Amino acid sequence: MKRFQFFFFFLAALLCLAPGLLSAQSAIIKGEIRGRVVDGSNGQPLDFATVSLYSAADSSLVGGNTTQATGDFVIEAPLGEYYARVEFLVYETLTIPSINLTKGARKVDLGVIELAPEAEELAEVIVTAEKSTMQMGLDKKVFNVGKDLASQGGTASELLDNVPTLQVDVEGNLSLRGSTGVRILINGRPSGLIGSDPAAGLRSIPANMIEKVEVITNPSARYEAEGMAGIVNIVLKKDDRGGLNGSFDLIAGAPLNLGTSVNLNYRKDRFNFFVNYGLSYREGPGGGSQTNTFFRPEGTFITLQESDRNRSGINNSLRFGADYSFSDKSVLTMAGIVRRGDDDNYNETRYFDYLNDLDNPTGAVIRGDNETEEEWRKEINLSYVKTFDRKGQKFSADIRYQDDTEREGSDLFNRFLDANFDPTDMEDELQRSNNTESSDQLIFQSDYIHPFGEEGRIEVGVRGSRRNIDNDFLVEEFIDQEWMSLAQFSNDFNYDETVAAAYFIIGNKKNRFSWQVGLRPEYSRFSTRLLQTEEVNDREFLNLFPSAFVGYELPNNNTLQLSYSRRINRPRFWDLNPFFSFSDERNFRSGNPNLNPEFTDSYELSHIKIFDKGSVGSSVYYRRTNNVISRIRRVNDDNTTITMPENLLTENAYGVEVTSTYDPTKWLRLSGDFNFFRAITDGGNLEDDFSADATTWFTRGTVRVSPTKKTDIQLRFNYRAPRIVPQGRNKSLYSFDLAASQDIMKDKATLTLSVRDLLNSRRWRYLNEGVTNGNPFRIEGDFQWRVRQVSLTFNYRLNQSKKRGGNRGDRGGDYGGEGEF
Repeated sequence: MKRFQFFFFFLAALLCLAPGLLSAQSAIIKGEIRGRVVDGSNGQPLDFATVSLYSAADSSLVGGNTTQATGDFVIEAPLGEYYARVEFLVYETLTIPSINLTKGARKVDLGVIELAPEAEELAEVIVTAEKSTMQMGLDKKVFNVGKDLASQGGTASELLDNVPTLQVDVEGNLSLRGSTGVRILINGRPSGLIGSDPAAGLRSIPANMIEKVEVITNPSARYEAEGMAGIVNIVLKKDDRGGLNGSFDLIAGAPLNLGTSVNLNYRKDRFNFFVNYGLSYREGPGGGSQTNTFFRPEGTFITLQESDRNRSGINNSLRFGADYSFSDKSVLTMAGIVRRGDDDNYNETRYFDYLNDLDNPTGAVIRGDNETEEEWRKEINLSYVKTFDRKGQKFSADIRYQDDTEREGSDLFNRFLDANFDPTDMEDELQRSNNTESSDQLIFQSDYIHPFGEEGRIEVGVRGSRRNIDNDFLVEEFIDQEWMSLAQFSNDFNYDETVAAAYFIIGNKKNRFSWQVGLRPEYSRFSTRLLQTEEVNDREFLNLFPSAFVGYELPNNNTLQLSYSRRINRPRFWDLNPFFSFSDERNFRSGNPNLNPEFTDSYELSHIKIFDKGSVGSSVYYRRTNNVISRIRRVNDDNTTITMPENLLTENAYGVEVTSTYDPTKWLRLSGDFNFFRAITDGGNLEDDFSADATTWFTRGTVRVSPTKKTDIQLRFNYRAPRIVPQGRNKSLYSFDLAASQDIMKDKATLTLSVRDLLNSRRWRYLNEGVTNGNPFRIEGDFQWRVRQVSLTFNYRLNQSKKRGGNRGDRGGDYGGEGEF
């Protein structure tokens, strides 16, 4: 009921605003701009050329249209001063200044507008005028990944694994600077495309739908406090130029990978329509091995475990919506997301058992798991943005509703072999599991920015969210000719979460010095319920999350910033869900309903140096985390293991990070990042061996060569050094990605051939060691989520030019960072 009260409250607020908006709209006096666009070389009219109208005061887009078959166009706009930009593929863009609509001249005829065909020698100008691959601000790094060659034909998960400071592990979990407490946003907001399982959500989003990725390492109070390591914001492709424009992609690869994506935008007058659609079918063969050794008084028990798997499925992702501009300063947007996934996965695991040594086998079991998954995710949101005459003054409000449903079913069998690994007379053991998960979430957010003085500003905002997740998990075994429920694996689990927050930020800048402080109080309440066993765990927290930023601009394009923020990492649904995984009957995984949130205090000193041919950003950081969450493995009496998350005492992490780009010539671009850190974990609240002291590093480097104006070749190298973790260590990992692209069809299209994991070396290798009830154990293994991939992508652009890397004039990037005014 509270959820609907919340929704109607916001709806009533919108209704209160509506009369003012409509009355302001009706008072606007419009004028008319017309003209005809022709080919300057032969006078032929150009059909579907784009004419965009911009405000002369602040260069904001006011409206636009496309030409008819005769080359004619008409644009309606309020009275004012404007300029226009006329664009058409393979023609030079033409800017028309000083267009004035007044009461005495409400109609302006621009006459015949001649566009000159684009000369071949202008190709280098286009290259230098486009966005750089990486833009660095003090609090935020922006990576324009839309044209990253290695990510073509892949998923968002694979794309993020190529972004500096980020890593994606073998299970698809995202980490930033070695920490997994990352908040993932889509277009600046929580999204149904991610859902309650971020790893699965990222694997379902085609990389071709993504324009850029923003990495915020020390967020201010304006951002929700969730995500102790920082925030990763994925920005999907969207254009607001006049007329119809977009891109189309076709993908084919091996292992079997077929897909297509469409990104379209159409703007006319005050309406702007956009749609992104991705359809893919992928097969992901993988597998691994593991050796379990358990030391007991009665002997040493050894299990050699081998697994082969193939994950396959069809995924559909649709995002659509429309903007309506009441004026050049007032925009209402309605958008929706629908995602459907149908997966068919098969996994076979073979267990070979030995006593004392590998010369004494005792038997074996072959376990098969044929799993089907069906998933629906839906989201609708309504947002309103209002800017004012004063630069920087802005009001925005956003409400969104998300609904997810996922059903999983598995048919499993155990086949028993004797000590010679030959089949026995025993019948196969048959089992099956069914899991239904449904969730819904309602989120409201409103923000206001008020500038003062020359460089100062005050920001205030509120945010509220309510989420409910229900999970029904049933496991059965075929016994005596009937299916019997296995009570230890079956239950109904319910999770409710409510978060309410507000924030206040004030900042200013004087000469080279800038500062900003903020405070965000958040109230959170979450409840877990095991319905069949009537176990209930209700908890609530009221916390304050301060932030502070101090910046100073040094001579010669050097900038320093010192920042602090306090963050929280709330346990995810699957971290709290106590149901055991059932695919691997020797190594179980479970959530922990008694898990508490992590709290992190983060300090960072950042520096940026910009020079003619590149830029260098460096950071020294320190994070102290209380109630740090770590997955702990324990051994049962029957030599099965259970891994579940638990709260340890603290983790102190500090390190240094360097990110850079360098273009020594027009045809060569170099970029890379390096991160060295130490993490000291105190797990003494549970057992002494759950503490860890890890010193490690990882690096990534990219070389991009453009031997011709239409050809690019890219090579990327990744390396992660070994890392000590509680109960063991993760071993080193390295990989290479290679890609090449060629522009075709008069630069309207591009073919890209990419090979991900060129040497087939991207394997997760690990070692776990510990003691349970006085008995030592050792588990060593490796796993590969997906083997080497080869993809061929065809990209066609409609009324768009290709974005290429190599910008000499855009090294500083986004300086709208915290503490920057």
